Amino acid sequence: MCRDCSPKLSQPLAPSRRSLMLFAASAAGTLLGGGIADAKEKKAPPKPENVLSPDASLKRLMEGNARYVQGVSRRHDFKHEREALVGGQNPYAAVLSCADSRIAPEYAFDSGRGDLFVCRVAGNFAGEETIASMEYAVAVLNTPLILVLGHDRCGAVDATIKSLKDDKPLPGHIPSLVAAIAPAVKASAQQSGDALANATRQNVVDNIKRLASATPILNAAVEQKKLKVVGGIYRLDTGRVDLLG
Repeated sequence: MCRDCSPKLSQPLAPSRRSLMLFAASAAGTLLGGGIADAKEKKAPPKPENVLSPDASLKRLMEGNARYVQGVSRRHDFKHEREALVGGQNPYAAVLSCADSRIAPEYAFDSGRGDLFVCRVAGNFAGEETIASMEYAVAVLNTPLILVLGHDRCGAVDATIKSLKDDKPLPGHIPSLVAAIAPAVKASAQQSGDALANATRQNVVDNIKRLASATPILNAAVEQKKLKVVGGIYRLDTGRVDLLG
């Protein structure tokens, strides 16, 4: 390589703002079914029983929770499910859950492998990475339902309430959790009743709205009736999930 060429090649070419915008628009169009891939090229879903409408998905989810609560969860054939899912996945529901070790969505909804697309973070809030993950579930995997799942006695919500009340920052990176949950705590502060329960519920409501309105992918899917975003509260004492009406 000549001396005149090497300095130029060592500098990466920065894409223009216009090219980035065009790429983003193209990617969104592709994810939303822009017609690039011919229908004949689409693979058959690995679990055909997971191809459901949003309402049917919610019904199946809650039927699974009823079995879990009653202690009659099904025996799942994980061996053959592994084989079927090697080439892909088509979960019938996505769940944004708290990272609390007592809440395991796959158990709580008596689901098999490849049934649920689960994102977990303390305080079950939708950050940018979670929104992107849900966009992938909806646009690429054709998941028709998102459930935001809070739970009673949530430590992340309780810590946020105490941090704001005492005006005392928490250590490490925990303040990032407080910042995400704080709007729900503040919005529910004037509600009567249990402050922790109110803030937990409000946090679920806020994140339902955030996901359902996230542009350009999730909000479009909601408007086209291809996606439903709902919320619920997991009860630690019974395992029951109460949907928010």
